[in-house]
Amino acid sequence: MPNEEKIQQELSAKFNFLSGNIQIVRPRRISVSVAEYKNFRPVFEFAAKELNFIHLCMITGLDDGEVLSFIYHLAQDGGALLNIKVSIPKTDPKLNTVIDLFPGAEIYERELVDLLGVNVEGLPSGNRYPLTDDWPKDQFPLRKDWQPPKE
Repeated sequence: MPNEEKIQQELSAKFNFLSGNIQIVRPRRISVSVAEYKNFRPVFEFAAKELNFIHLCMITGLDDGEVLSFIYHLAQDGGALLNIKVSIPKTDPKLNTVIDLFPGAEIYERELVDLLGVNVEGLPSGNRYPLTDDWPKDQFPLRKDWQPPKE
């Protein structure tokens, strides 16, 4: 059995709420959509600890209108990539940090704070990234409704 199918079966067996939300995109590429944020952490942690997805490649943030969506791109040493997507309400954008599992996630989470206005709970205080310290508060340039300040 190919590795992708094994990963799909293990995720389906562990998390029945993922039924129909796991897709093998192509060889070595698996995509998972987690419908409710409360279920995200168990899936993410299982992938990292039990399925040996030991590299967090990046976190992609998207403004999908009423929600903000996030795709966590994980990799195994053998080259398999797992994308775990989750969405949260745009009106109350809160995520929990994943730096306890992947310390390198800090830079990606800072980008989510600066560019999309997400409150990443558990993220240690630090410098802004990638926006400058004098960037106006509550101005999130990757949100679709953002308008540059008029001069």
